[in-house]
Amino acid sequence: MDVMTYVILGVSLVALVIVFFFVKWIFSLRRVVPTNEVHIVRRGKNTMVYGTPERGNAEQEKQFCGNSYYQFPTSIPVLGVSVTVMPLSIFGIDINDYEAFDKERVPFVVDIQSFFRISDYEVAASRINRIDELKKQLLSIVQGAVRSILAKDYLNEIMGERSKYGQQFTDEVKDELKSWGVETVKNIELMDVRDAKGEEVISNIMKKKKSEIEKESRIAVAENNQQAREAEIQAEREIALKEQDKEKEVGLRRATVSKEVGIANEQSEQAVKEQAKITKEREMEVTKVGAIKQAEIDKEKAIIDAEAKKRETEINAEANKRKLELDAEAELVQTTKAADGKLITATKNSEGIKLEGDAKAEAEKKMQLASVEAQLTLAKEIGENEGYQSYLVQIRQVEANEKVGLAQAENIKGADIRIIAGAGDVTGGISNAMGALSPKGGFNIAGAIEALAATEGGKALLEKLGITASAK
Repeated sequence: MDVMTYVILGVSLVALVIVFFFVKWIFSLRRVVPTNEVHIVRRGKNTMVYGTPERGNAEQEKQFCGNSYYQFPTSIPVLGVSVTVMPLSIFGIDINDYEAFDKERVPFVVDIQSFFRISDYEVAASRINRIDELKKQLLSIVQGAVRSILAKDYLNEIMGERSKYGQQFTDEVKDELKSWGVETVKNIELMDVRDAKGEEVISNIMKKKKSEIEKESRIAVAENNQQAREAEIQAEREIALKEQDKEKEVGLRRATVSKEVGIANEQSEQAVKEQAKITKEREMEVTKVGAIKQAEIDKEKAIIDAEAKKRETEINAEANKRKLELDAEAELVQTTKAADGKLITATKNSEGIKLEGDAKAEAEKKMQLASVEAQLTLAKEIGENEGYQSYLVQIRQVEANEKVGLAQAENIKGADIRIIAGAGDVTGGISNAMGALSPKGGFNIAGAIEALAATEGGKALLEKLGITASAK
C-alpha cells in the first residue's frame, strides 16, 4: 500500500470518530422535562413551553409543545436556546412576623399563608428568568396587599374577624398576579395576629377582654344565683298551692265518690229489678214461642200423616191399575199367540193347497209337453229346424194356458170374490184362488176370523169390514 492510501484511511477514521462524537454530543443535549416541571425554551424571538400537562387540563395541553427538546448552547447561532425552569405543581409563599399597622397606626405582627400556580408560562417566562425571582415578586405583591388592607380597620376588628381578610387579600392581588401569569389556588389566609417586639397592645387588649369576660362571668353567675333563688321561691309557692289544691281535690273526689257509689247502688238495684222483669218477660216469651212451635209441629205432623195416607192410597191404586194392565197384557199375549198359531196353520194349509195346485198344473204341463215333444220329434224328422220347433212349442203353451184359464174362469164366474194372488203367473194365481174356495180353505178363513175377534184391534177391524164375530 502506498502513502496516499494510508492518508485516506487515516482521514476516514478521523471523520468517523468526529461524526460519532458529534452524534453523541447531540444526544447528550436532549432534555426530557420531569413531570413536576415546565421548561420555557427561547430560541431567538420564539418561546416554547415543554412539559407534561395535568390530565384533563385543556389549557396546558394547548400551551405545551411536548415534554422533550434539544438544549443547544446559546453560543451556537440559530440553534442555541435559553431555558427557564418553572414548577408545574402548586407552590406556597409564607409570610411570617410581618409588621403591619391598623387604622390608628397601632403596630402588630401577622403571619400570612398563600398558595399559587403558574397559569400562563409564556407570560411568566417573559417577566423573570428563575422561579426565585417570581417568588420574590409574589412576596412583595402579597405584603403590599396585606399592609394596605389591614391599615383600613381597627386592631380589635382585625383580631375578631380574621376570616374575612383572606378573601380581601385575594381580590386585592388578583389582577396584579394575572400580569405575572400566576393565579391563587385558594384564598390568602391571615393565620395569626400578635404584638410586635417590645409592644403590649394586643396583650393589654387580651387582658381587657379577659377582665370583661370575668366581669360578665361574675354578673352572669350572680344573675344565675338570683334567678335560681327566685325559681326556688316560686317553686316552693307552687308546691304549697299544689298541696292545697290536692287536699281540695281529694275532698271533692271523696264526696263525688260517695255520691257516685250511692247512685251506683241505687242504679244497681234498679238494674237488678229491671233485669228480673226482662228475664220474666223473656221466659213468658219462650213459653209462648214453645207453644206456637208445638202447634205448628202438630199441624205439620197431621199434614204429613194425611199426605202419607193419600200417597199410600195412590200407590195401592197404581198397583191395582198396574196389575190389571199386566193381566190384560198377559191375556192379550196369550190370545195373540193363539191367533198367530191359527194364522200359521191357515197359512200352512193354503201353502199345501197351492202345492197341490202346482202339482196338478205341472202334470197337465207335462201332458201337454208330451204332445209337444211328439210334434217336435215329427218336426225334427221332417226338417230338424230348431227355430220352427221353438215356435210350435210356444204356440202350444199359449193354447194350453188359454184353455186352462177359460176353464177356471168358468168355474168362478158366478162368485163375487176378489182375490189378490201373489203367484208368479196367471195359472199359479188361479190355482191359489181355487184352493181358497175349497172346504179346507174355508176352514182356515173361519179360524183366522175367530183369532182376530179375540183381540180389540181385530174386532174393530172386522166391524169396519161388516163382519160380526164373537170372541171365545
